[in-house]
Amino acid sequence: MGIIGRTIRWTLNALPRTLLQRVAGVAVPMLGLLYAGKGRHCPVCGAQLRRFLPYGYGTVREDALCPRCLALERHRLLWLWLSRETALFDERPVLLHIAPEVCLMRHIERTYADCAERYLTADLESPLAKLHFDVQQIPLTDESVDVVICNHLLEHVASDGDALRELHRIMRPGGWGVMLAPIDYSLEKTFEDDTITDPQERAQVFGQYDHRRIYGRDYAERLRAAGFHAEEIDYKLRFTADERRAYSLGDDRIYIVRK
Repeated sequence: MGIIGRTIRWTLNALPRTLLQRVAGVAVPMLGLLYAGKGRHCPVCGAQLRRFLPYGYGTVREDALCPRCLALERHRLLWLWLSRETALFDERPVLLHIAPEVCLMRHIERTYADCAERYLTADLESPLAKLHFDVQQIPLTDESVDVVICNHLLEHVASDGDALRELHRIMRPGGWGVMLAPIDYSLEKTFEDDTITDPQERAQVFGQYDHRRIYGRDYAERLRAAGFHAEEIDYKLRFTADERRAYSLGDDRIYIVRK
């Protein structure tokens, strides 16, 4: 791991998340100047790079972060799926975006520019979000949202079951959502231990100081337990080896829920 990877890891673990969200849009593009070239292509913003920046709270992943739009592997994968496989950007349904990723939010805001009230962003603390609430107690009415985007959040909350039931409650019949999570496919069952509260111990056990569980192969079943129909898609396999390398799509799978 090089000096840039070590610096990014220290920054992620040492600085408050809200501060990171404010300064990343300026600091990261400056680092990107060191990666100018060709060989990698970000499908979210169109950037051409020699490679992507390293990124990670614990284990630092090489070739991960786009310095222009801040997209990680999962964001590039999700963007490809949303733009190629859904009518989201044409139909512009009422969309609730939990813990909005800035790389996706920028594009969606432009798409919803003349109907901004149909695009709701929400987070507990993020200054980027319009609404602030705990996903375990969502202050929205029943069946008021058509689509939900909620990625890499459920591993952070005290009760992912409560959060999922709330998301199911506010989704309209016929609605759908995308709910990615970090998953260890070597585990048959999700591992969680609520007695582990120390941030350093959580980082050692769960891989990140603010994670509460490690999802296993039962993740889709946990989505179904909240009432959703759930589908697992290994979407990266739709691309050639050269495309997967150029986009640096990682190992995430896409989880689609429907009501």
